[in-house]
Amino acid sequence: MAEYHGQIQLALAGFYDVLTAEGTLFRTRARGNFRKKDLKPLVGDWVTFSAQTSKEGYILAIDQRKNSIVRPPVANVDQVIVVTAVKMPDWSSNLLDRQLVALEEKNIEPVIYFTKTDLLTREETASFADIVAGYREIGYQVVWPDEAFDETSLKTVEKLLGDKLTVLMGQTGAGKSTLLNHLSPELNLATGEVSQALSRGKHTTRQVSLIALYGGLVADTPGFSAFEVFDMPARELGQYFRELNDYASNCRFRGCVHLNEPNCAVKEAVSQGEIMASRYENYKLFYDLIAGRRPVYNKHDKKH
Repeated sequence: MAEYHGQIQLALAGFYDVLTAEGTLFRTRARGNFRKKDLKPLVGDWVTFSAQTSKEGYILAIDQRKNSIVRPPVANVDQVIVVTAVKMPDWSSNLLDRQLVALEEKNIEPVIYFTKTDLLTREETASFADIVAGYREIGYQVVWPDEAFDETSLKTVEKLLGDKLTVLMGQTGAGKSTLLNHLSPELNLATGEVSQALSRGKHTTRQVSLIALYGGLVADTPGFSAFEVFDMPARELGQYFRELNDYASNCRFRGCVHLNEPNCAVKEAVSQGEIMASRYENYKLFYDLIAGRRPVYNKHDKKH
């Protein structure tokens, strides 16, 4: 039986469609020993598989992943476009910073794409200009459309897709599926209507697959990630805020966590307006959230 190497393009009901470098698509299944090892192939995985025909293959091994995300379940992601609404659902710097920290921790490059910008008043647009400038200053690529999904912003995204595996992520109702539909009208993804009463959307997407788009691959199931959980210890959180990291080497104490320590370069930069106040506030909130998690001990296990 011949052995091949390729990348998983589609995962559906226990079947995995794998595309080889030669451009041949094979339908495969995972061997049972993956289940025993608690290892599940993901879309985006590079795999070795054996096959007698294009419809009957078996995955033998999964190459080491450079990263993976949970929602949607995709491996070897190069960048995530974080689709962020400025209204309906309401703008939240807390949610955006959660997403950025989670992506930084996985070493995935974020791109921020703001939606619903045409719903803002002139005054709101002016105040958002500072927010956009702040994130750009940190080093993030920010796409700010003058009009919803205008040609300039779509062209910017198209250029970003080449030679990369990209995932779209953001709150339900922020416009992920709409953005994908604009980039590739033939996709015709179902878009979720935002419930105005609850500002919650309906999940409209099910399977995960990669589609070839503008010289790259895009996961056509947008992620619903709200990122409630941070995996890192509280002391390491600052590493995932780029601008805090930039100033940390000037702090008086090595291992400074930028909260109550004297001669902290980060707190000084915040007071001078060199670090966005909203980012620092979110850092403190996240730090408290992580530090506040205590191990739960069973009452009956106490030693007398």
